[in-house]
Amino acid sequence: MDITSEGLNFIHSLDNFGGVNRKWLVRRDETTSEKYGTIPTLRPLNQLLDYGVVVVDKPPGPSSHEVVAWVKEMLNVSKAGHGGTLEPYQ
Repeated sequence: MDITSEGLNFIHSLDNFGGVNRKWLVRRDETTSEKYGTIPTLRPLNQLLDYGVVVVDKPPGPSSHEVVAWVKEMLNVSKAGHGGTLEPYQ
């Protein structure tokens, strides 16, 4: 896999998503090792779960604690938490 080209494709996808149309200048093609990181769209599931964030649209009713317990069960992980209130907007 050509990780440099994949990285440039990822940057272009971010530009497209944000409605930006810019030309990128590649001065020199280089190779790199995956041991220095992974392009976000190519990360394996275990990396996403270990270092990522799961966005939850919590419905009214269950507590934040209950939702965290459900996420832990669904993803079969021992640790999970929430970063603030999970209460829905009024």
